Amino acid sequence: MRKPRQLREHAKYHVTARANRQEMIFHSEVIKQLFLETISRAKRKFNFTIYHFCIMGNHIHFILQPHKGQNLSRIMQWILSVFAVRFNSTFKLKGHVWYDRFTSKIIESVRQFISTFEYITHNPQKANLVKDIFLYEYCALNHYKHSNYKIVDPPDTLLLLLFPQYMMQQLQITD
Repeated sequence: MRKPRQLREHAKYHVTARANRQEMIFHSEVIKQLFLETISRAKRKFNFTIYHFCIMGNHIHFILQPHKGQNLSRIMQWILSVFAVRFNSTFKLKGHVWYDRFTSKIIESVRQFISTFEYITHNPQKANLVKDIFLYEYCALNHYKHSNYKIVDPPDTLLLLLFPQYMMQQLQITD
């Protein structure tokens, strides 16, 4: 029997979903764009904030906060199922795209928010996908840098105070 998901009103969550059989489903730009489009659609359907995200070869990360009256499980189930249907349709496949259910952990403190944000930020570097984290198009920092707010919202006071080294890059471009 699986453990019930911990949910809390106004909480921020570190959410991860892994591809079935550790397959590198995000091998192509087309599939990564398909996933971004799915998230963008979810942002129009549900009310939530994404503070950070990163699409890796076989998994994804979010720092996500559902707004009042919204439910993390409903949001993530919609994103993952809509993407799975579109992925299977694109490749004329059947069956599971995702391994098990997504994982989520409530971010309990500012310190935990910082460490989670940094972990997600440097994931593409650790995987040798890029040297400059701002150049990785499938990570929130690139979206902040280019003021692309389809997925992430404009940086709020929390992000500006905690991560000036990342957010000032965005401010310099828009000046």
